Amino acid sequence: MAKNLFDLTGQTALVTGSSRGLGRAMAQGLAEAGATIVLNGVDAARLKSAADEMRAEGFTVYEAPFDVTDEDAIKAAFAKLDAAGVAVDILVNNAGIQLRKPIVELSSDEWRKVIETNLTSAFIIGREAAKRMIPRGRGKVINIGSLTSELARATVTPYTVAKGGIKMLTRGMAAEWGEHGIQANAIGPGYMITDMNQALIDNPTFDAWVKARTPARRWGRPDELISTVVYLAAPASSYVNGQLIFVDGGMASVL
Repeated sequence: MAKNLFDLTGQTALVTGSSRGLGRAMAQGLAEAGATIVLNGVDAARLKSAADEMRAEGFTVYEAPFDVTDEDAIKAAFAKLDAAGVAVDILVNNAGIQLRKPIVELSSDEWRKVIETNLTSAFIIGREAAKRMIPRGRGKVINIGSLTSELARATVTPYTVAKGGIKMLTRGMAAEWGEHGIQANAIGPGYMITDMNQALIDNPTFDAWVKARTPARRWGRPDELISTVVYLAAPASSYVNGQLIFVDGGMASVL
């Protein structure tokens, strides 16, 4: 039994926002654990490139090029997977955007865009996945939160609100779907080396702040999320539900 606790053979994982960055790394890790992967993104060319890279390594990969803020597109994507006989056993709600601006300068449209991309999308995609998981009596939902699921920082309030919402959405999912054999958990990455953070990485003052503030004294790497996402996707976490696990080099634990 123990040797199978982290084996995802026969499982299919949909990872949103997975043509690059954290999503791409997590998709790679899930594939290496045995899962079939459904990659998602809005840039069809970049999505195909990522899928082809994984196929070249021998993995089975499907492409689902839809906008996570478009409810009709989400429903159509799931219908297409249904028609192809592809059942999503594992959902990783990773897609997200960042907008750095003081609250008093934010427009309502900017606020809504961040909330809809980072939070509402996880609700809609999670709902559509659960409709299919519940009859099967099993499933894994992994929502990607953030340090800002717990901690605020100036100029990223919409992101903070969305990621705080991810924490509570995860708990709501666990409360409603646990009896159906579904585990819903969240991961809270710390400051990671990604395209979205490149401007911060290149800023000497911010770079020094991150390294001083983080007990590990460095930025995290996308591949350092792999062990946690595989654990939450695998049988090993069958009695773990409604939790937020930080992968942040210790930042959330210190003043």
